[in-house]
Amino acid sequence: MTKPSISAYGSWTSPITPSLISQSAKTLGQICLDGSDIYWTESIPSDGGRIAIMKCDENHDYSLITPSPFNVRSTVHEYGGGSYTVSDETIYFSNYTDQQIYKHTQGSQPYRLTNTPTSRYSDYTVDRFRNCLISVTEEHLEDSPEPINTISMVDVNTGIVRPIVYGSDFYSNPRLDPSGTLLAWLSWNHPNMPWDGNQLWVATINTDGTLGQKQMLSLGESDSIYQPEWSQDGSLFFVSDRTGWWNIHKWDGSTAINLTPIQAEFGKPQWVFGSATYGIMSENLIIASRTINGRWGITTLNPNTGTLSELDSKFPEMGRGDLKVNAFSLVMEASAPTTPMSLIKYDFESRSWNTIASSNTANIPTEYISQPVQIEYKSKTGYISYANYYSPTNPDFQGPPNTSPPLLVKSHGGPTQAAQVGLDYNIQYWTSRGFAVVDVNYSGSTGYGTEYRNRLKGEWGVLDVQDCIGAALYLSGQGLVDKNKLCISGGSAGGYTTLSALTFHNVFAAGASHYGVSDLIGLSEETHKFESRYLDQLVGPYPSAHDLYVRRSPRYHINQLNCPIILFQGTEDRIVPQSQSDLMYQAVLSRNIPVSYLLFEGEQHGFRKPETIQRVLEAELYFYSRIFNFTTDKPLEPVPIHNLDC
Repeated sequence: MTKPSISAYGSWTSPITPSLISQSAKTLGQICLDGSDIYWTESIPSDGGRIAIMKCDENHDYSLITPSPFNVRSTVHEYGGGSYTVSDETIYFSNYTDQQIYKHTQGSQPYRLTNTPTSRYSDYTVDRFRNCLISVTEEHLEDSPEPINTISMVDVNTGIVRPIVYGSDFYSNPRLDPSGTLLAWLSWNHPNMPWDGNQLWVATINTDGTLGQKQMLSLGESDSIYQPEWSQDGSLFFVSDRTGWWNIHKWDGSTAINLTPIQAEFGKPQWVFGSATYGIMSENLIIASRTINGRWGITTLNPNTGTLSELDSKFPEMGRGDLKVNAFSLVMEASAPTTPMSLIKYDFESRSWNTIASSNTANIPTEYISQPVQIEYKSKTGYISYANYYSPTNPDFQGPPNTSPPLLVKSHGGPTQAAQVGLDYNIQYWTSRGFAVVDVNYSGSTGYGTEYRNRLKGEWGVLDVQDCIGAALYLSGQGLVDKNKLCISGGSAGGYTTLSALTFHNVFAAGASHYGVSDLIGLSEETHKFESRYLDQLVGPYPSAHDLYVRRSPRYHINQLNCPIILFQGTEDRIVPQSQSDLMYQAVLSRNIPVSYLLFEGEQHGFRKPETIQRVLEAELYFYSRIFNFTTDKPLEPVPIHNLDC
């Protein structure tokens, strides 16, 4: 074995290159099962990152179904999801360019079904009884202060659209029972997000599609419901957090029973349409994923007896993957510390998983992979918080004696989301070069019950920041990282946490904001409908809490910022508008603090183009190399850092 070379942390040569990450990575999305055929969406880096539907049939033959230039992506709620469905080999999908529904019979070209330029569609259910699609519809009218959301019926022959449920601010999960006589759906109103509380409805549906008597099954405004599903016997299953945990419940037409009364989360925040954590295989078998203390596993549930058994825990990361079940298959997207997000199918005979597709085809030896270690610590808030720590890992290098590595603190987005534990080359990019990384599940994260998730209400910009600081101080106190080289990076809501940590506290030496929020007032006035009242819960009602919004906005307190920062932003971001980064950049620039700003034309919320992804990785590393004075493993394209020599 070759003796590791001594080299400064941050300068190690790594096989995990920006081009490997950007060119090899694909995003695996929504799964649909049609008999024994398996469908899923997959981004194609070589075709501008467009999203296409893929298929694996019972003979294990693979095919790309959606021809170029079609891009299977809905923008309902801007985040989309639920962008297609399949029934008897006929596909209905949302096309990104015009947001219309297209009908695609395999072997022919897709053709446009709807002709409603102001409408967007998502979360489809096929209604064979009425020869239509039931869809969440979002109408953008010039004379309306915000989009109008409904549940609509779309005739699959004529494309005629007819709203059947309306009056609430938001809808999701329209699901028809097997008899075609009952419709279930979710609705909620401002200022709630779906994880704050929503309503589960069941109504009779007449032969002409009109609704009859309806009944609400949720328990008040704070009951968060996820994924209603009908079984063949007419029972309705759904996930509810009415016990303090997202548990699976069964409604038999009169009463609802909690089938999984344990401290585990069988649901996740509904940022996108069409996701699932469980599926019904038979009248006696439900397959479900659940997370306990930030680690996912697969369980089997007998809905008649309530017997819950562990099936598999080889893939502890499913938080951003999908799971679908029918009488033929259990298929899901999951990852493990040494396995990237993959589409996998379970073989019940051999009790093993078969890989259908992988999000990254890179073949990196495991010796270069840093595996997460969950840490628990008490931050200044007094609460116990959680994070995943990754040590610097590279068999070819070690740091100089009596030195410690720089630490990169990752603050996830949402903020109602969670740090991942599956293989993420965006983390390994740093650890294989000599950085330590800690991915923080700060207060407000999911996976630890409703109370933990609700901690952040009214405290955004406070508890999340303190938890990120607490993780950094905990690790430096353990002697694992250099206390003088602490940096923090985050995107979207995580970008706000990053900017707040850098502005209001003197702990970090540098930071990076990826399309982050700098001005809460501007965000509340400019962001899209889905999140337009989110801050009412996270900060306080606006405008009555105007002064608090000012106190929590980094942009208005630049005089307190004293460390270098780099900003990344897309020009077409409708969730965190470009103005958020523009204003922050100008404010920092005026303070003579080292600052860089990279603006990417045509990029939206979350960068998709391979060239952008590569540039961002290289730019952030270059920025830290200049701030911490180390040499990168290979020359990188310079990034202008204004005020660096002032």
